[in-house]
Amino acid sequence: MSGTKRRYHRFRAAPYYGGIATADALGCNFLCAYCWNYFRNLHPEKSGRFYSPGEVAGNLLRIAKKRGYHQYRITGSEPVLGEKSLEHLLEVIRLVSEDDTAARFILETNGLMLGYHPEFCGRLPKQGLMVRIAIKGVDALSFEKITGAEGKYFEYPIKAVKLLQDLKIEVWPAVMGDLFDDKEIRQLKERLSKEGITSELEIEYLERYPYVMEMLSKKGIKVKRGPAFGYEK
Repeated sequence: MSGTKRRYHRFRAAPYYGGIATADALGCNFLCAYCWNYFRNLHPEKSGRFYSPGEVAGNLLRIAKKRGYHQYRITGSEPVLGEKSLEHLLEVIRLVSEDDTAARFILETNGLMLGYHPEFCGRLPKQGLMVRIAIKGVDALSFEKITGAEGKYFEYPIKAVKLLQDLKIEVWPAVMGDLFDDKEIRQLKERLSKEGITSELEIEYLERYPYVMEMLSKKGIKVKRGPAFGYEK
């Protein structure tokens, strides 16, 4: 962040969620082994430039209008790193929604700061927002191995899902299924259920870029599921 501006490296149309206007930001509080934006987040100062909320919203709206989209997101990074980035995000959402009354903003987050600062959850809009929280493991040990963060922080993304659910904000958890076997996935589902989380767990598919596979190998993380293994339905 630089004042109210945040660093981004590109704006684009993406096919996900049926078509979505996308802003690729920089900066994350994790360095996940399978992150497609790993090296940019490792050195965010080397890419892109700072954009104001108005500039971000304007770029997203231009893409959406050209493609006939009404969905928007910030990706490639963690949108909520602290107070300033939260304010930036909220202003982007406000400006997009003000211009496009049918807008649906999809917040892709690791949930750490939302769980660590519950008051942040209360500041999110209840209308026109969907929150997808990536749970970076099935337990503290796998979380630590994947993210590089201490295992004790595994609890906070789960807490964030429950907080948002209680606030009646549409939210669901996701996990990188390729890295865990059926037993481990069931373990996570049981943990979420125990916490009172009712939304279905999304199973992500690993983007097998060469550098992603190399990073997983370096960290001793095995791919356990995928096309060759089959998925639990």
